[in-house]
Amino acid sequence: MDKKTILVTGATGWQGGSVARFLIKDGKYHLRALTRKPDSDTARELGKMGVELFQGDLSDINSIRPAVKDCYGVFGVTNFWEHFDKEYEQGMNLERAVKEAGVKHFVFSSLPHPKSFGYNYSVPHFEIKAQVEEAIRKDGIPATIIHVAFYYENFLFFVMPQKNGDGTFSYGFPQGDTLLAGASAADVGGVVTQIFNRPEEFMGRTVGVVGDDLKASDYAAIMSRHTGKKIVFNHIPREVFAKFDFPGAEDVANMFDMNRLHIPNRQKDIEESHRLYPGMKRFETWVAENKEKLEKVFSG
Repeated sequence: MDKKTILVTGATGWQGGSVARFLIKDGKYHLRALTRKPDSDTARELGKMGVELFQGDLSDINSIRPAVKDCYGVFGVTNFWEHFDKEYEQGMNLERAVKEAGVKHFVFSSLPHPKSFGYNYSVPHFEIKAQVEEAIRKDGIPATIIHVAFYYENFLFFVMPQKNGDGTFSYGFPQGDTLLAGASAADVGGVVTQIFNRPEEFMGRTVGVVGDDLKASDYAAIMSRHTGKKIVFNHIPREVFAKFDFPGAEDVANMFDMNRLHIPNRQKDIEESHRLYPGMKRFETWVAENKEKLEKVFSG
C-alpha cells in the first residue's frame, strides 16, 4: 500500500529539520520538503534519505501548490526573524495552498496572541503566527497547532552568556523569577510525529511543546555546573531591554515581560510532551550533550 505523503516546510531549519528527521525514522510516510535551495548540503542530505525535494518559497504561493498537491499532511513553520512582517504573507500563502489542496492534517507551528493573556504591549513574532492560526481555524482546515517553548539553542546563538571583567559570565532579559519554559528544537519532531500518527486524538487541538520549565537563574546554574564557569542571570527591565540596539529588541523585551507577568508555569505541557516523546530533553540533559558547543561560546 502506498504511503501517505507529508510535506515539511522549513526542512533545512531547526524545527522543520527535526520534524523531517523524526518522520523519516518513523517510516510511515513519504516525505516531501519545500526548500528555496535544493542544492544546499542539508537539502541534499534529505534527498539521500528519500525525501522528495520541491524548490519553492513561502513568499510565492504558486511555488507551494505543486509541493502540497496530493499531500495527506503538511507541517508548516514560518520564520519571523528572517522575514519580519513578511511572515504574515508567507503564513497565509501556506494556509491558502493547504486549504486548496484539501490537506487532511495540517500541523502548524504557531504562538499564542499576547491579548489572549490580557497583555497590551506588542509582540509581533507572536501576533503574526496567531493571526495565521486564526485563519486556519476560521477556514475550517483540519489542523493541530503547536506552541513551541523558548529554544535551549538560544543560549548558543541569541542570549549567549557574555564575559565580564572579573572572568564570570552573565546574560539577562526581562524575565524576573517567573519560570521560563524551554525545549530543544531538535526534539520538536518527536512530538509532531506522534501528532501525525494519532490524528483522532489531536485534530483541532493546540499542543504545547515543552521540555523543561525553570527560572532563568536555574538555567544559569545548570550551565555553570556543567562547564565550570560562573554564569549568572540578571533581570533587565522591559523598558531598558526594549532600547537595545538590535532589530526586534522591543519585540523580544515584550515577549519576556509577557512570560513574566502571564505564564506562571507550563507543567501540563511538559507532561504531555514527555508522554508523546519520552526522549524529550530536560535542560540538564541538553547541556550535558552540548557542553562542547557551550564552551565554544565561553571561549569567544
